[in-house]
Amino acid sequence: MEKLKLRKPFFVVNPKSYLYGEEIYKLAKKTDELCEKYDFDCLFTAQLIDLPKIIADCPHLVPCAQFMESLKPGRGMGHVLPEALAAAGVKATFLNHAENPMTVHELAATIARANEVGILTVVCADSVEEGKAIAELHPDVMVCELTSLIGTGQVAGEDYMRGSTEAVKAVSPETQVLQAAGIHNGANVYDAIKYGADGTGGTSGIVAAEDPFATLDEMFEALDRARTDFCKED
Repeated sequence: MEKLKLRKPFFVVNPKSYLYGEEIYKLAKKTDELCEKYDFDCLFTAQLIDLPKIIADCPHLVPCAQFMESLKPGRGMGHVLPEALAAAGVKATFLNHAENPMTVHELAATIARANEVGILTVVCADSVEEGKAIAELHPDVMVCELTSLIGTGQVAGEDYMRGSTEAVKAVSPETQVLQAAGIHNGANVYDAIKYGADGTGGTSGIVAAEDPFATLDEMFEALDRARTDFCKED
C-alpha cells in the first residue's frame, strides 16, 4: 500500500493521554478546519479507541496512532496490529517516543511492518547521535526533540535544531525532520521552520494552553508565514 508524502511544512497535534472522548474530538474538528483553511498536512494523534470517529469526521487530518508493534495477524494478545490500523484508515504512527521507548530490534522490525502496510513512521530521537543512528533505519519522519525539554515550554535553540536536522539528512536524505519539543506559540513554530525543520507541532503547548483553539490559530498562522518565507516548491 502506498504511503502518504507529507507536504512541508507539516504540523502535528499530539494530545498524548491528556485528552480523550468528546474533548479530543473537539480539538480534532478545530484542527481539521484549520487544515482546510490553510491547506496544510497535519498529523493528529489520539487514543486508538478515538481514532475511528476522528477518521470519519475529520477528512483533512492525517490520522496517526501513538504506537504500533511489529506483530503479524495471529497470536499476540494485547498488542497493536499494523493491519488493523491500516484497515481503520490510520495513515501514520509514532514510534520510540521518550514516554514509550523501543529496543533497536523492535523499532527496526516495526518500521519494516509499517512499510508493508503503507503507514508512515514518525520516529523519535533525543540526541543528535541517536538521530543519526535511527536515521539508518530510514523512517519517514524523524522527531528530533531533547527529552529534557518535553512538556517544559522551553524550546531547543537554533544550533540543536539545525545540527540535528542536518545530521539526519546526511544519513537519510528522504527522511523528513520534525522539531517539536517545547513548542508553545506562533513564534516557536515560525522559528522551527526557519531553522530548517520540515515540520513542527506540539502537545502541552496546545492542550494546556489557556485557550487551545486560539493557540492553534496562532500556530497555523505562523506556519503559513513560514511556508511563504522558507519553503520553496520542489
